[in-house]
Amino acid sequence: MKTLKTPVITIVGPTASGKTDVAQQVALAVKGAVVSADSMQIYRGMDIGTGKLPVSERQVPHFGFDLRDPGEPYSAALFQDYGRSCIAALDAQDTPAVLCGGTGLYVRAVIDDYQFPTGEQVANPVRDHYTAYAEAHGNEALWQLLQERDPESAAVVHPNNVRRVVRAFELLEEGGSYARQKEQLAHIAPYLPSVQFGLAVDPDILNERINRRVDAMMDQGLVNEVEHLLDQGFRQGVTAPQAIGYKEIVEALEARCTLDEAVEAIKQATRRYAKRQRTWFRRDERICWLDATDPQPERLAEQILSHESLKGIFAR
Repeated sequence: MKTLKTPVITIVGPTASGKTDVAQQVALAVKGAVVSADSMQIYRGMDIGTGKLPVSERQVPHFGFDLRDPGEPYSAALFQDYGRSCIAALDAQDTPAVLCGGTGLYVRAVIDDYQFPTGEQVANPVRDHYTAYAEAHGNEALWQLLQERDPESAAVVHPNNVRRVVRAFELLEEGGSYARQKEQLAHIAPYLPSVQFGLAVDPDILNERINRRVDAMMDQGLVNEVEHLLDQGFRQGVTAPQAIGYKEIVEALEARCTLDEAVEAIKQATRRYAKRQRTWFRRDERICWLDATDPQPERLAEQILSHESLKGIFAR
């Protein structure tokens, strides 16, 4: 494990659990900075739909925003390098790091000794080949091909999860196994010292928050944001058309559904995503869960900083 002057304070949880505000309050209290671990907030111009904290509301330095254009590919392996570099630079300046995010793989990539295959980098011919195969022949055909070549891995990935099916092929090309990697995920050793906290919200209340959040995004101009991305030529990009909140608005703009139907689809997709996030994070027994049903960022930040695992570490 690498050494740091202070451990990384990691704050995770599902969409709309209040992570962003709590992380900023913690960073304020310890004179630190926030490193966002969100696979969509790394894209420029995707602000409203990803819930990116506006510049005017950032009271501490934030990292992890606006790293790529929406048409550019990105990966957890690239974020691993980026996140660790940010934390190392902050530590050298005696600035505590608060790692905050809902993308579980990005979080673990930074703090745990996660080894990615070479194919996790961009411009990968293996990835390009199998992605093109899926586009030409369909998701099921690609999965069937994996079933023939690596039935063990095919058994643990859904045919419609093209990204993971392709990743299984990448590992296969290197002599690895997606199934074995998935099994080993729970036993990966820590890479950076970190104390992890999760924000738990009653599911019914969280769903209500999600619905209100989507309505607020519409009021803030989500449609205009999507139109601007399309005007910039990102319709054929690898990201914006696939992101929750963007693909649904594109459907409405192209008259394949009404705007009201698009909004309802965003809410439903976000609720499902939040459920997957909860499932991911609940598997990690190192996370200390806090009740965030009553959203009070200052109170939750105080709970985090008074936790026994952090006592005496941060001068406040």
